[in-house]
Amino acid sequence: MQLNDLPPGIFRGDGEAVQAIAFPYARSADQDAATPARHPVVVVGAGPVGLSLGIDLAQRGQRVLVLDNDHKLSTGSRALCFAKRTLEIWDRLGVGQPMVDKGVSWNVGKVFFHDEQVYQFNLLPEPGHARPAFINLQQYYCEAYLVERALQLPNLEIRWHNTVQGVAPRADGATLTVGTPDGDYAIEAAWVVACDGSRSPMRGLMGLESKGRIFRDRFLIADVKMEADFPTERWFWFDPPFHPNQSVLLHREPDDVWRIDFQLGWDADPEEEKKPERIIPRVQALLGPDARFTLEWASVYTFACLRMDRFVHGRVVFAGDAAHGVSPFGARGANSGVQDADNLAWKLDWVLRGKAPATLVDSYGPERELAADENILNSTRATDFITPKSEISKLFRNQVLELAREHEFARRLVNSGRLSVPATLHGSPLNTPDADAFAGRMVPGAPLTDAPVQRRDGSASWLLRELSPGFTLLVFGTAPAWATDLPDVAVVAVGSDLLDVQGLVAARLDATPGTAYLLRPDQHVCARWRQPSAAAVRAALATATAQARPGETTCR
Repeated sequence: MQLNDLPPGIFRGDGEAVQAIAFPYARSADQDAATPARHPVVVVGAGPVGLSLGIDLAQRGQRVLVLDNDHKLSTGSRALCFAKRTLEIWDRLGVGQPMVDKGVSWNVGKVFFHDEQVYQFNLLPEPGHARPAFINLQQYYCEAYLVERALQLPNLEIRWHNTVQGVAPRADGATLTVGTPDGDYAIEAAWVVACDGSRSPMRGLMGLESKGRIFRDRFLIADVKMEADFPTERWFWFDPPFHPNQSVLLHREPDDVWRIDFQLGWDADPEEEKKPERIIPRVQALLGPDARFTLEWASVYTFACLRMDRFVHGRVVFAGDAAHGVSPFGARGANSGVQDADNLAWKLDWVLRGKAPATLVDSYGPERELAADENILNSTRATDFITPKSEISKLFRNQVLELAREHEFARRLVNSGRLSVPATLHGSPLNTPDADAFAGRMVPGAPLTDAPVQRRDGSASWLLRELSPGFTLLVFGTAPAWATDLPDVAVVAVGSDLLDVQGLVAARLDATPGTAYLLRPDQHVCARWRQPSAAAVRAALATATAQARPGETTCR
């Protein structure tokens, strides 16, 4: 399928048309090859994570094959809330702006107990950021924009109705058996990345499993189309009068669609609760007897926090829900998965180009396993607060909510889902520990925060958009003469290449004249100095690309 062949719904923004798009199966030359064709990277799964990874690699010049067992985009809102960091990653992939243009931007959340507001919070209270804290965008739109971008890249191929039915790992890659409407065929891959979702057939084919905790509760998601005057905010109710003894979450989506999550309890029958005659009275109780709405989509889910023991298995790597899963409150699932792709793409690129050893890809494991553990911890705590399993726990929760009306300390204990933030990769083997004193959060391992800047020509921009797709040495003041000789590193000087028009870059990075930050291709800080030397920067670059002598510090 070519870009011009895409149905018009992808561009028109019609949700019904987008969900109806069917991508045709096409026979590939690999199916007629005498011997299995070899591919540098095969990505299994064309969801948000697999497509983000494929686009990232293709933009870096790699040839990528994406296999998907389906031929359509997702249905329903599913992964709805996309965080600021995810949008910044998508900006680099060329899809951030259409996502924001179509999505509903929001920063404010409100918490209610019974029928009264307890308090509200702002997830992005300070100015000087290019992107909002979150957008709400149905997953099918997200996938549509990613597919549109993927089809613009000649070195990225998506094969629909191609189901991986067997995987045979080897030291130099893996052989995949792929099923199609025309029969099976085999291909070889130097690297395979499984982005095939929470049930991950790839995980099953390799005899691997995810472990963790399944919570004894169920929630109903209902996508409802209506015209309403609710503000564009996240509203969460504990024990409201319209759904007593349970919790409810309300989010606005594009196209006058609203997502409502109703807690059901463990004894609820999932199939019965998905029936319109069960859903409509619940929605009517929330909106009022005179409300007019139509039901677009519904699903019932069970809370679970699970992850694989290891994400890297030789030349087969797991990402997104295939590697780790969390309960949906906190929007940590898809956002974490896109950050998996962001972490992995540049490492695969360096290894495939022969610039770094395969151990660079191994570092994806401890870095993203650390992030998964952080997400699981936050998700577990939120689930325990939202769905207390004993009378004592419920009493504690309700007293916290009562106190939160008047007291700040209690608000810090309320947990309706600690919303997604990017992981700081403390202790990563790719970090160079600080030798100088710094204040603030931009420690080695942290994703760089954005700030407004001005280019030499006077045009306005944002810091993250001015970084190299490879390594960047961000220097405050005049760049040292030796900096231009650094291999595979772009030098950006704040003060000459970019102007810190509001002083926010220096403030957020605690920078003084001479300060320098070495930034990875995924925009995480890997080292920083007050007055760097060429030797120190070269050593940090070697560490960040797994070419230094291994130390004892790990991400564990």
